[in-house]
Amino acid sequence: MADTTPVESVEVSVLTVPTDAPEARGTGWTYGPPACAQVVTDQLADQVLGRDALDVGGAFDAMVKAVRNAGRPGAVGYAISAVDLALWDLKARLLGVALHRLLGAVRTEVPVYGSGGFTTYDAGRLREQLGGGNRGARVALLARGELGLRGAAAEVEAGGGTALPIEVDTADPGQLERAADRVERELGPIDVWVNVAFTSVFAPFMKIEPAEYKRVTEVSYLGYVYATRVALDRMVPRDRGTIVQVGSALAYRGIPLQSAYCGAKHAIQGFHDSLRTELLHEKSNVSVTMVQMPAVNTLQFSWVLSRMPDHPQPVPPIYQPEVAARAVLHAADHPRRREYWVGGSTVGTLIANKFAPGLLDRNLARTGFSAQQTGEPHDPDQPVNLWEPADGPGGRDFGAHGVFDDKSTGRSYQLWASQHHGLLGALAGGAAALLALTAARAATR
Repeated sequence: MADTTPVESVEVSVLTVPTDAPEARGTGWTYGPPACAQVVTDQLADQVLGRDALDVGGAFDAMVKAVRNAGRPGAVGYAISAVDLALWDLKARLLGVALHRLLGAVRTEVPVYGSGGFTTYDAGRLREQLGGGNRGARVALLARGELGLRGAAAEVEAGGGTALPIEVDTADPGQLERAADRVERELGPIDVWVNVAFTSVFAPFMKIEPAEYKRVTEVSYLGYVYATRVALDRMVPRDRGTIVQVGSALAYRGIPLQSAYCGAKHAIQGFHDSLRTELLHEKSNVSVTMVQMPAVNTLQFSWVLSRMPDHPQPVPPIYQPEVAARAVLHAADHPRRREYWVGGSTVGTLIANKFAPGLLDRNLARTGFSAQQTGEPHDPDQPVNLWEPADGPGGRDFGAHGVFDDKSTGRSYQLWASQHHGLLGALAGGAAALLALTAARAATR
């Protein structure tokens, strides 16, 4: 009795990256021009159809012979690679073994996380796709709010990581120093430090008290400075480590009602540029990078001190926090770039400010006040986190999302393009050709 496993169909799709979910069903793929798909359908499919799916080597030889007059380089080679990859994947599935075992593993283990690739799955879909895979990261969480820290720590633990929540006011360098000592004592050397401390006052400049302005500056700017120094005191002697400064489009472009916040972000940008050049001068292997964010659906609009009549809101388009988180994670993994821009609105704002700042001034004077308010009356009893944490004792855990879920998007094509500009340059307007094979097991008795 002999079993055969003939290939019954060959399907080819051509997708321009990045694509929108759902992705193609392909198990074999290649980056290349759309002509790759034509090569598969016209010259390669007949060499695969009806052939035993377990005979990958024979199929490869047949495909090479079929294109001998067309030449192997370029699109033809890409097409053969896609079909060959699909056949190996199919063989592994039919035999019920992992592909890396079938081909032979080079390493015993590889850290896996949900990079974008050419997929646009959100974080949840990527976790599902990877079977719950995670880095097993050890994460220290530094903030003032006890309840918010507990909630964040629970999410880290649920994702398979180890969390160490520490109550810290980043405006106090002594607290940061003690926190860093505890982190290294309990979790080990600090590899990545992300600065994202924030507080603000939402009001015209003349309605902000000097003490309030001082507090915003101490948290939202000096908090970054103090934390960076604490991190560098540990990273520089080891000559390794990464610091990610979370910035904003407002680090380059000030807007009305947010003078304290814009001032802090501008200061961080200048600080970052100066520090980066010093580390480059020293030829240090410690990296610093900055991620310029768009409007994000965070909690700040539910607890910022506001003196405006209506509830504050981010200027649309609004992005979900997961977009920001993926950008920060990518920056931590690729810190040699001086900064990343997140969201098409960030790119548009920075370009407009570079070439037409005066025009942007007048436009913001006309629209900036109304665009940052919902039109609904501001709740005078809304919690305020300027002096005390709104998620501390007597407060509540606000979670990660603000109140604008229905107005926010969970993806950014611009971010994908920014993170894969090398690939896009190589593609030069090409497409990804993906190939799917199906096989039915038939028994010969």
